Amino acid sequence: MPSEYAKALGARLRAIRTQQGLSLHGVEEKSRGRWKAVVVGSYERGDRAVTVQKLAELAEFYGVPVSELLPGGAAPSPLGPTPKLVIDLERLQQLPKDKAGPLARYAATIQSQRGDYNGKVLSIRQEDLRSLAVIYDKSPTELTEELIGWGVLDPEARRAVEAF
Repeated sequence: MPSEYAKALGARLRAIRTQQGLSLHGVEEKSRGRWKAVVVGSYERGDRAVTVQKLAELAEFYGVPVSELLPGGAAPSPLGPTPKLVIDLERLQQLPKDKAGPLARYAATIQSQRGDYNGKVLSIRQEDLRSLAVIYDKSPTELTEELIGWGVLDPEARRAVEAF
């Protein structure tokens, strides 16, 4: 069953596609088969998790920033400071790639964008955790628990997720 975030992401994908006057088959034709109608449709329904890489490629295909594909909606600000979500990059490098590959690629992208290559830890935003949850096809709470179990996030991160 797709998560609410996956459904919202899919709705954004569908909105961008239809704004451009494209059917699912039109996407397949315009992309010369790069984007199969069935795959794009499954992303739009939230039935299939979309990787950050694929999301970036779709954004490029549609000619929009990646941020346009992500669901909006500002969450109310918490009254107190929100605990930080800090990824232990050294621990992340020790994990098997099949398990932590998407997180490692996402973290590398953030490091590149920030020009931050200290290699020890990386602070991420709640929005990043939501995006990662879609990639891993989990809720932010489930992903947080998994990352804590892997030793990549401090257990204090639970408080940050509760602040959502």
